[in-house]
Amino acid sequence: MSKYIPSRKQAAAGISLIEVMVSLVIGLILMLGVIQIFSASRTASRLSEGVARTQENARFALDFLERDIRMAGHMGCVNDQAHIVRADDAIRINLTGVTPGAGSALDFNIPIQGYDAANTAPGNSLQLGANWAGVANAPASISGLSPAPRGGSDIIVLRYLAPEGAPVLAIAAGTNSTLTISSAAAARLTAGVPSTPSLFAVGDCSGVDIFAGTLAGTTLTATNTDLSRYAANNAVTMVYRAEAVAYYVANNSATPAQPSLYRARANSTGFQSGEELVEGIENLQFLYGLDNTTNIGLLQPPSGRITAQQPAAQVSTAVTAAAVGPWRRVGLVQVGILARSPQPAAAAQAAAATNEPGVLGVRFTNAAANDSRYRASYEVSVALRNRLFGN
Repeated sequence: MSKYIPSRKQAAAGISLIEVMVSLVIGLILMLGVIQIFSASRTASRLSEGVARTQENARFALDFLERDIRMAGHMGCVNDQAHIVRADDAIRINLTGVTPGAGSALDFNIPIQGYDAANTAPGNSLQLGANWAGVANAPASISGLSPAPRGGSDIIVLRYLAPEGAPVLAIAAGTNSTLTISSAAAARLTAGVPSTPSLFAVGDCSGVDIFAGTLAGTTLTATNTDLSRYAANNAVTMVYRAEAVAYYVANNSATPAQPSLYRARANSTGFQSGEELVEGIENLQFLYGLDNTTNIGLLQPPSGRITAQQPAAQVSTAVTAAAVGPWRRVGLVQVGILARSPQPAAAAQAAAATNEPGVLGVRFTNAAANDSRYRASYEVSVALRNRLFGN
């Protein structure tokens, strides 16, 4: 039997160059598909994260604003409008350098006051990424805020007595009256603030005195304030921490700087450096609801009906006592914010003008170059519960 010997052609059989090239092409196509899916998934993930961060920041910002706006006008057991209707001297401000309506941080004659940035009335538009103008003719208390307010955003100032009051156990009246409170009450007065408070108020249901004070242990000294009109240890006379805060938008210290919501608290000398509350708040707008009574006073109580909503510039821009009356009419505030993702989120620009974001009538047009950040606008109406006459 002869032995089988394979041919040379059979011995050389295998994968050809063409087959290798076809395999590489197929593998490349599959790899490109995988890369495309990964890229799309990553883009969707970044956009989803940007949406979530924007919504979260907006929710926190509105929570801060709503809480303090509702407190505006709180003057103890009777609100500021009710005090004004009862008697013109029911609210006494024992602070130096405070001229009613002049824009002092400590002007408790005006528990709520706003300042409009230029070109931000309803119907106006601002281009994203542009340099926006700030508040025109702002008083020193506003122009001196630190960090400096960002252009294009409104500023709101709120003044009120903190909700936590402390019963007054004893009063030694005089030029510099002293009050005695319990140690637990003293702890409540100093809770929740970054530094030792120096603004206080004493009130009962007939009047209130606001003053600069020093709390040492359980003794509160009221500087240049005679508190002889109050009775102690009667479950009515209470001492409160007086609050004056300004909310505004400023650039933070990050690299690159990010727009953030800031709150500046006042002590007995004026507004202190602002504290950053929420990042990613790019713009802030306010409209103010006005009571139907145009001149609230001893013979003209507020009606409780909000019949007009105006930007701050149409409420009053006066820096004299003429500003006090118009701002006393405010019983509602509409708050609008434009929030953006802290990081680029692969977001596209609005394809049409109708899709561009707007806040309380102010439209934000596309930037010259897309920064890929997700943006959304949020609005809420806040009734001033301490401006509800009869409270």
